[in-house]
Amino acid sequence: MRPLFPPWSDTVFRLCLVIAVAAIVVIPTMTILWVRTPYVTKEESPVEQPVQFDHRHHVRDDGIDCLYCHYEATRSKFAGVPPTSVCMNCHSQVWQESGRLAPIRDSWFGGGPLRWRRVHQLPQFVYFDHSAHVSHGVGCAECHGRVDLMPAVYPVAPLTMEWCLDCHRDPEPHLRPLDQITNMEWTPAGSRRAIGAGVRQSLHVDPPVQCSGCHR
Repeated sequence: MRPLFPPWSDTVFRLCLVIAVAAIVVIPTMTILWVRTPYVTKEESPVEQPVQFDHRHHVRDDGIDCLYCHYEATRSKFAGVPPTSVCMNCHSQVWQESGRLAPIRDSWFGGGPLRWRRVHQLPQFVYFDHSAHVSHGVGCAECHGRVDLMPAVYPVAPLTMEWCLDCHRDPEPHLRPLDQITNMEWTPAGSRRAIGAGVRQSLHVDPPVQCSGCHR
């Protein structure tokens, strides 16, 4: 009696099983790795804004502190973006006729807001409070990088859950004195970990690592 299937069918069946098992393992693994790539996290990708704003000039040349524009960072979960009135504090007297600043003047005289584009975007299911970090020794540069060296701001951190938890589990190397929070050029005089340990003790820093800390 002839066999129902030809001899080579066993080989094909085994090969299909291997491919199926490999797909079950490889596809989720590749997806997990893919969402961590700069292509997805947008690291090193400058965000075009409605006004060409050069942080190098404003921070390094003019000495404008981060909190002058992002004044909500110490008291709100949002750092905030500068309203037109903040821009006009200077630009009502400086570069009044510049074509680059036309959107600011249009916003000021027309009453409409400047629609800044977000550079750092967290999923809606993630709770993040700027004031909780800034008031506990986490400097601006820890998450945003050397913004004072950027002609156009771009993300420097992946902002993944793993990245956040690494800091929450071991915050001491990332902490600094409160009077150096916005200092982009701060260099610790001694061991960064030792300084961070002192800040952690004095400010009672105890970041959550349980799920409910960031998913509420």
